[in-house]
Amino acid sequence: MRAHTKTTQDSLSPEGALTILKEGNERFLKNLRTNRNLLQMVNETRDGQWPFAVVLSCIDSRTSAELIFDQGLGDIFSARVAGNVVNEDILGSMEYAIKYAGSKLVLVLGHTKCGAVTSACKKVKDGNITALLHKIKPAIDRASKETRAEVDSPEFIEKVAELNVFEAMDEIRERSTIINGLEKEGKIKVVGAVYDVETGLVTFYED
Repeated sequence: MRAHTKTTQDSLSPEGALTILKEGNERFLKNLRTNRNLLQMVNETRDGQWPFAVVLSCIDSRTSAELIFDQGLGDIFSARVAGNVVNEDILGSMEYAIKYAGSKLVLVLGHTKCGAVTSACKKVKDGNITALLHKIKPAIDRASKETRAEVDSPEFIEKVAELNVFEAMDEIRERSTIINGLEKEGKIKVVGAVYDVETGLVTFYED
């Protein structure tokens, strides 16, 4: 497997980019890896990069997008922040990825047993963590309306983790005219997903 080139990137549709990630997770689940010469990929990408997707995921050490989607050097942009929340810097990074670097897919990746989501549900307040966790509150409010589970129960927390992905997708579309416009034109796609830290399975949500 070689690094993506401008030709291979240009030839991909948003749906094709999503398929690559789905197939990569299937290999991950089977403990298979695409045969890659990483040093060769270093050489192939020394003059430029042509990633086909940008992935917003949590900083959780178990959720490396390159690993769980079986991707190599130069294949995807990886934006990481606790709770996979959206802010101005994340939006700017995504806009760069799709408008100027040619990526075809924006993926918001949440995960089960998320520490940030758990802390937000428990109303943890400490330093700069407070402001970050506040960004998860819309998902908590929404979960409160959609489930009768106790706020600090595992069921409620997992519901919030899932809804937090949808909230991020909505926020990306609402706050970025670049991303929203390109998606409406069919040039890119915004997709959500949740990674199960117990099984390695990624469940995709295309709304």
